[in-house]
Amino acid sequence: MERIKSFEVDHTKLLPGLYVSRVDRKLFSTVTTFDLRFTAPNREPPLDMPAVHTIEHLGATYLRNSSKKGDVVYFGPMGCRTGFYLLMFGNLSSKDVLSLVTDMCTFIVGYEGDIPGATEAECGNYLEQNLPLAKYYAARYLEALDERRFTYPES
Repeated sequence: MERIKSFEVDHTKLLPGLYVSRVDRKLFSTVTTFDLRFTAPNREPPLDMPAVHTIEHLGATYLRNSSKKGDVVYFGPMGCRTGFYLLMFGNLSSKDVLSLVTDMCTFIVGYEGDIPGATEAECGNYLEQNLPLAKYYAARYLEALDERRFTYPES
């Protein structure tokens, strides 16, 4: 079986940053997958699941209401809980989405009120939310983005 690209990245060297994970093309469409790596894998604790859930709700809400909403395919957590995937139409670079991602994190850091979509009728696990910790993770990630990590380390 062919090894998938994300397993070829040396996670012992990977730091928080914004990376192009893959670019897929089919017919007339191109989709770029971004790795929004919030923590250093295997060297920092994984993200807390209630906070991940809150970031997913707030991030998706922000992205689906942004000026780029027509280009957003998907936003959601990584199974390893070290970050999130953002899929967007187009052959894009990390620098192309940096302002969108920083604006999303700034939105999360400043968010007050009820979590969008976090009711029993709207979500399968609506009680599992942690806004204060989600804000902490988003603020910490903004600091990592200031260091401009856009290229995966050499494997």
